[in-house]
Amino acid sequence: MSATKSETPLLPVITLLDGGMGQELLKRSSQEITPLWSTQVMIDEPEIVRDLHADFIRAGARVISLNSYTMTPERLARDGNINDFQKLQLAAINAATSARDRVAISGVKIAGCLPPLVASYKAEVAPEYESMLTSYSKIVAIQAPHVDVFLCETMSSIAEAKAALVAAKKSGLPVWVSLTIEDNDKGVLRSGELLADAVTMLDEFGADAKLLNCSKPEAILASWSKMKSDQGLTGAYGNGFTSIDSLQPGGTVKSMESRSDLGPAAYAEFALQWANQGAALIGGCCEVGPAHIKALARRLTEAGYSV
Repeated sequence: MSATKSETPLLPVITLLDGGMGQELLKRSSQEITPLWSTQVMIDEPEIVRDLHADFIRAGARVISLNSYTMTPERLARDGNINDFQKLQLAAINAATSARDRVAISGVKIAGCLPPLVASYKAEVAPEYESMLTSYSKIVAIQAPHVDVFLCETMSSIAEAKAALVAAKKSGLPVWVSLTIEDNDKGVLRSGELLADAVTMLDEFGADAKLLNCSKPEAILASWSKMKSDQGLTGAYGNGFTSIDSLQPGGTVKSMESRSDLGPAAYAEFALQWANQGAALIGGCCEVGPAHIKALARRLTEAGYSV
């Protein structure tokens, strides 16, 4: 006997994250690109940051991340002014909360941002574990009263992910940890460590969600089987770079090239495959803008998901 409509199982609800702030801000900004990247826009043109947050919400995102990716003590000491650390963190918080208030769509959450402290993708330049724990704890102390969840993102090694997770757990808020993997089908972190080992650590230390981000969508799909666990949610948000090899610590993103084959519709098809394999948190990373999130919301809805 065929199943009736009422017996058809409902597809899971997908929570849409925002897209990549840094690259989109640089497209909208009139300022020169600097090593501080998205932080420089926060300093010079904070209204652009607020408006981009709002655009992501209008596109369908129900979690927006603070624009504080390059506001770590280590990066500010190298590329800016460490004395601006707290002021900049509070400015990022204000931009996100102002955008949420301005759009006034219910259910929008703000994610605190715990990024790589020194450089993206380069696990070898990260500080020692205890030093990372100290820096992440400083960020958590400022952000925690103003956010709904912490997102530890673009984690290149197990030690980096553990330090961010342990620091964020002290807040009592949910903690999501997102790992960045090599752009191939091997299922390894940028450090060369096994993705499966990282997942085991995240489960052991109580991550509320495990994600993959800032990697090619193809690599995320190829490595998805290694994300399997019975604990917490899973998710993904890929980037649109042709390659990340040219980005060096302290450098700028001028050398990064965007893919010409990963427009909103194409990106949405990758995201649909992640959803079909159990991803409950889906968004975009570098080179994924509001138009991508809008297309993603539409495609997932067409496929029967609630977003």
